[in-house]
Amino acid sequence: MEGTSLLIWGMLFGAIGLGFFTYGKKQKAVVPLLIGISLFILIYFISNVYILVIVGIILVAVPYFVRI
Repeated sequence: MEGTSLLIWGMLFGAIGLGFFTYGKKQKAVVPLLIGISLFILIYFISNVYILVIVGIILVAVPYFVRI
């Protein structure tokens, strides 16, 4: 069951990362671009579902608080 939920959460954060990446690339904004790349990479290095969700939510919230 953990493999399935890890796959689904990984796909969700990967899709959000794709949105951040394309937005950051088109607007030439550094923070969303780096958050998008880190959301892509996050999926490959974290194998615990709970840690993946917590870190993913933190990364998704970072562009709201950090404006450069």
